[in-house]
Amino acid sequence: MPAIAKSAPVHLRVLAGCRKRTSKNKIMETTDQGKNDKSFKTFGQKVDNFLEELNEAGEKLQKEFEEKFEELKETGEKLKKEAESKERWKEVESNLKKAADELSNAFRAAFKKRSP
Repeated sequence: MPAIAKSAPVHLRVLAGCRKRTSKNKIMETTDQGKNDKSFKTFGQKVDNFLEELNEAGEKLQKEFEEKFEELKETGEKLKKEAESKERWKEVESNLKKAADELSNAFRAAFKKRSP
C-alpha cells in the first residue's frame, strides 16, 4: 500500500489509516476464524467421541439388562415350580392325615370292646 504524504487531505489520511486497520483486522479475523474453526472441529470430534462412547455404554447396559432379565425369568420359573410342588405336598400331607384318621377310626371300631 503506498504511503500517504502528510500534505494529503485529512480525509485521505484517515481513509488510508482505516485501510491499514482493516487489513490488519482482516488478517486477525482470518486468524481468529481459523482458530475458531479448529476449536469447533475439535469440539465436534469430542462430541462425536462422547456419543460413540454413550452408544457403546448403552449397548453394554442393554445386554446386561437382558441377561439379568433372563436370570430373573429362570428364577421365577423355579420358584413357581417349587411353589406348585409345595402345594402338591400340602395336598398329599392333608390326604395322608385324612387317611391316617380314617385308619385310626377303623382300628378303633374293629378293636372296640363290645359291651356284653
